[in-house]
Amino acid sequence: MDQQNPAGAAGSADTAEPWQRLSAYAYLSAPERLEYVAVMRVFCATLLADLSVPDVLAKLAQAGGPSTMPGAETLTARLDQLVRWGNLLRSTHTVKATSIVEYQRSRSRYQLSKLGERIQRDADEVLAGADAAREVSSELLALVDRGLRELASLIRSPGGADPQEALEKISTLFVQFAEFAESVRDFYAYLGQVLARYDLDGAEYQGFKELLLDYVEAITEDVAFRAPRIAAHLDVIWPDLPRTLSRIDAHSAGLGALAGGLPETRVQRSRGRDLADWEGLRDWFAAVDGQGSQVDQLRDATLRALQSLLANAKRMLRSASGEMSRRKDLLRLAAWFDAAAPEEAHDIAVAAFGLYGARHLGVAPDPDRSVPAYVSWWTGPVVEVPVALRERGSRAPRGRTAAAEDHTEQKRLLMEEAREQAAARRAAADELRSASGRFDKVRLTSAAMRLLLELLTAALGNAQLRQGVTARDFQLDEAQAADADLGIRLTVWRTPGEHTVLRSPDGELAVDDLKLVVESDSGTETPFIVGEVPGEASA
Repeated sequence: MDQQNPAGAAGSADTAEPWQRLSAYAYLSAPERLEYVAVMRVFCATLLADLSVPDVLAKLAQAGGPSTMPGAETLTARLDQLVRWGNLLRSTHTVKATSIVEYQRSRSRYQLSKLGERIQRDADEVLAGADAAREVSSELLALVDRGLRELASLIRSPGGADPQEALEKISTLFVQFAEFAESVRDFYAYLGQVLARYDLDGAEYQGFKELLLDYVEAITEDVAFRAPRIAAHLDVIWPDLPRTLSRIDAHSAGLGALAGGLPETRVQRSRGRDLADWEGLRDWFAAVDGQGSQVDQLRDATLRALQSLLANAKRMLRSASGEMSRRKDLLRLAAWFDAAAPEEAHDIAVAAFGLYGARHLGVAPDPDRSVPAYVSWWTGPVVEVPVALRERGSRAPRGRTAAAEDHTEQKRLLMEEAREQAAARRAAADELRSASGRFDKVRLTSAAMRLLLELLTAALGNAQLRQGVTARDFQLDEAQAADADLGIRLTVWRTPGEHTVLRSPDGELAVDDLKLVVESDSGTETPFIVGEVPGEASA
């Protein structure tokens, strides 16, 4: 069959080659892994290390090595095995020896392979801090935002971006983004590991609660604030991105020239030089082709973390009332089992869990769910035992049935409070409409000022920015907000030179370069011209 389809045999060999690289991880799980790791650290400590067996022995002794130093023959066997796994390569270094003994000792020299160096570097990183809580570099997100904005300005400049300047900004941008994304993944992996624990005590729960409510919330808010801006910059850059990358490649090919001259050589380019890197960056911040972005996944992960924290809080409350976990008692029971002989362990199990014969069970299983006889009670379905039967050994209910609680007075108070709030908002809306034409001469009440700021915030949130003639000139399109219940509408547009001060008992608000018009939702009332966006506010 192979003779009939040689192409298929070659294809299967090409497919198997990437999987063969995994054998380079074998030394990390071998019984002699401490010796292997010590040897690999010797080779990773020097660039382009070309070492013989005596050299490795000397460096192991100098570095402290494992507790039992291997001999020359054992070390040679370890080095040869690392060569077979692909972590080391045999060196072609020419041996200069003054004697046969020196030649025999130095003829076998070894050097580090690229795959072996990368695996050892990752292994040292895991050993150093795999369980540590890694801080999220959220400040890098602001630098990514700034870098994309500057790159967009370069691309839109006359003649396009300078290739060298664009290359510097792209390289810096992707280093910052990669560090931020990696720190986010590590932190949320640590957070999930902690929140999955069921045995958090009060102090640990308090610490993780503050961590989740303060630190995680700050990260999520920062990402939610920066993500739309980064997505907008990417939309500006995207049409000219292929041409910019082509100009950069023509200006500085780098190691990419090897791929053209040596087709069998694979070159891993720096991040940002390929369009696939930019697609990954865009997918992180924007939803493409109906698929959610990484920002959406970050928001969902935060919600799941909050749910886990709430579940831990419920467990601790039930535990405090004696309804749930008796962790200390179980740990003490486990210590008894560990120190007991086999026969004593059986007696302890009977006394602790009441595991007597089946005749002592008084609750019948569910007749609709049949369980085979070979299923162990340890893995089989449990039978729900009523609380009265478990605690008192009786099914008879105790005490009187509690009467239904009357919430009539509570409902009345809530309805009165809602009516008062609605009346206050209607009065504030009337005050805003009546202040038309004499705004600088009146002092708004606190309720009217709050309603105005609420409408202003909604209008700016609904607005769409459109660039004008210059880079710093923006127009506001469809900047409106209305409250149908109050019959009031606010319209905002950009007017350079406008300056108005809003006064209220809570303070003053200065607005510049924006005009605000307050009118009836039907448009029949006289407009109330206010001023501009909150550029500064003084309490």
